[in-house]
Amino acid sequence: MGKLEEMNRRRKLAHTRLVGTGSKVYAAFLEMERAAYADGALPRKVKELVAVGISVVIDCESCMQWHIGQAAEAGATRQEVLEAVEVGIEMGGGPATVSARFALEVMDATFDG
Repeated sequence: MGKLEEMNRRRKLAHTRLVGTGSKVYAAFLEMERAAYADGALPRKVKELVAVGISVVIDCESCMQWHIGQAAEAGATRQEVLEAVEVGIEMGGGPATVSARFALEVMDATFDG
């Protein structure tokens, strides 16, 4: 199993386990997530692209994988995701280029199948 598939498996398992605990905090987080990414003045796609850039800056591989996938589901193109990654590079400086390399791997898996 590759790194991206293992990350997906672990994320899904952790989500299921957290939901199963009956955690009110996790349930509130999920509700906040739904509200944050709902279409509003900014459409969901744009919000997901913002999250991609932030994920690069904070070097959160799981976040990059999730939000790149969500951006694609919301209609983002590979080029739009790349530009969000590039904004993250600019905002994060040199260290963000390391995150950007991982984001490129996720983009390959997402858009090239």
